[in-house]
Amino acid sequence: MSGEGTLLGGRVRHAQPCQGHRSGLEPVLLAASIAARPGQMVLEGGTGAGSALLCLAARVAGVRGLGLERDAGMVGLARANIAANGFEGLEVVEADVACWRGAARFDHAFANPPWHDAAATASPDARRDAARRARPALFADWARALAGALKPRGSLTLILAADHMAAGLAALSAAGCGSPALWPFWPRPGRPARLVLLRAIRGGRGPCRVLPGLTLHAPGGGFTGEAEAILRDGAALGW
Repeated sequence: MSGEGTLLGGRVRHAQPCQGHRSGLEPVLLAASIAARPGQMVLEGGTGAGSALLCLAARVAGVRGLGLERDAGMVGLARANIAANGFEGLEVVEADVACWRGAARFDHAFANPPWHDAAATASPDARRDAARRARPALFADWARALAGALKPRGSLTLILAADHMAAGLAALSAAGCGSPALWPFWPRPGRPARLVLLRAIRGGRGPCRVLPGLTLHAPGGGFTGEAEAILRDGAALGW
């Protein structure tokens, strides 16, 4: 069963499973970070019900996107969400990201990959467990597949838990993507970052940069104005 919902303050219709793995802030933040322009091609690994692709298409009119998702039920849900929003330039196919090979025709690729420890206790919900559990070398395999579909100088962006930052940077480098930039998300002022965005450029040779990042919650509760602009109003995250 799926439940109806919305993203970006109601601008995007988004149904997702009533039980099992459900989208959080990560795909919305990820979509806000992609510097796509109208008419460009984007590729998402592990698209789920399509939340990141939908948010990106709502912000960038005319963007064309392909989502890869191995769960057939989620593929059907993502396709229904695309149709419900009238985003004709988006498509989702059933595919395992690590095994997928596509022509180098994309301007941007991105993913919110599974990151839970493969040795951790399994979730009783098989779909949730599959969506969250990272087997060994998953980051490297996903980065290699997504980078291989990028045009020269195309960008590859991952959103990860902060404690997987080193593995993510290593995976991007091994996939031939350099000039890495790191964008932390601080839960509150003075608190350590729990989420990070990592972006690198296919064929890039520049140094690693740590950017100012974004504080998500104000000291008194609720989202900061900057976070609200992204999560509710669909603003872009400026690198």
